[in-house]
Amino acid sequence: MAKKIGLVAAMSIGIGGMVGGGIFAVLGLAASMAKGGTPISFLIAGIVALITSYSYVKLSQKYPDRGGTVKFINKGFGIGVFSGSINNLLWVSYIIMLALYASAFGSYAPNLLKLTGSATLDAHIYSSVIVLIATAINYYSIAVVTKIEAYAVVIKLIILLGFVAFGIYGLVGNPHLTQLSPSNWESPFTLIAAGMVIFVAYEGFELIANSVPDIKDPDRNIPRAYYWTVIFVILLYMIIAAVTVGSLSFASIATAEEYVLAEAAKPMLGRAGFTIITIAALISTFSAINASLYGGSNVSYEIAEDRELPHQLTGKLWGQPIGLMITCIATLILVNVLDLTTISTAGSVGFLLIFSAVNYVGFKLHKTIKGNRFLPFTGFLLCITALIIMISQQITTNKIGLIVAVLVVLFCFCLEWIYKNMYAKK
Repeated sequence: MAKKIGLVAAMSIGIGGMVGGGIFAVLGLAASMAKGGTPISFLIAGIVALITSYSYVKLSQKYPDRGGTVKFINKGFGIGVFSGSINNLLWVSYIIMLALYASAFGSYAPNLLKLTGSATLDAHIYSSVIVLIATAINYYSIAVVTKIEAYAVVIKLIILLGFVAFGIYGLVGNPHLTQLSPSNWESPFTLIAAGMVIFVAYEGFELIANSVPDIKDPDRNIPRAYYWTVIFVILLYMIIAAVTVGSLSFASIATAEEYVLAEAAKPMLGRAGFTIITIAALISTFSAINASLYGGSNVSYEIAEDRELPHQLTGKLWGQPIGLMITCIATLILVNVLDLTTISTAGSVGFLLIFSAVNYVGFKLHKTIKGNRFLPFTGFLLCITALIIMISQQITTNKIGLIVAVLVVLFCFCLEWIYKNMYAKK
């Protein structure tokens, strides 16, 4: 295929992957944990993502492949139980992210209907219906999926940047602005833990890796696409967090935790602001569900192609990989069984483990990829340390979330071990 993706298009893929439903879903959770230090928590999580992006840059330049993360893991560890387990975890983590986006959609949808005076239903119904609609669109046409994502990226960025502009102006004279002072920050330990719980908001920059074979002038544009994307999103998230905490009381943030971004628009724009941000949240989460269903089914296909899952998963159902239907069903189960905090914790644990593995590959293959060995190893240590801190903090406040996260990881490893030792040998 002729290279046709320029720098802006590559950055759009990364920004679209990160600024999807994540910020709408986890901002309230971060603010409830970190209080006035919420922007710092987003900065901490962003630094981990930025350092990890170095490994992705070097691995993408050496191994340009649409398999992205799956291929990097296999190159670093060889095709075996460990690599297969991490790649399975990637697929499951996509499913967890889908549940997060669907949960966010279900939280925002009733608020929009209340504004119109319409009757509302249980949030789980909205979450389930939007997953089914997105699945139907994926079966109908992948071209429609890509068009939805292209328009949605522009719409949500315009609205979020507008929120930032009006929000900064609205902070002048706001009595809650003092909440951002260091005296209202939680302890450094809690700030790090909060950043790691919402680390899923930075998941998405790795999608650039899947498009690397089509990027123009790769030596120049691959590093810029990764670094500029992550830095832009870090700044965007920190400003959004600052505007939110500076606009609302901590009590209001706790009350509107699952739709706090819309609530934060009220002080500056009133009911219209609440409505606009709610619509932006619905568009963003829907597009994220749409794109992640496609991405998740492709990950399962890649894993099966590498014989790390049964080869039957490379088959098609109604013209799409079988993994699409499995991803849909698993998402429906998770979003109707788990709450938002549990989903976010499980997703963050998954991606911290995946990124730690990619960083280790960057360190292990530093000579092959002609990279610095210090940065990937630092990224590996940061991911592991952040994971330990998050577990230490969450073990007293969110045991269910940690149990679910551990079970997910064990499931991925057990599934791969059983496949490799029983099924694959036949």
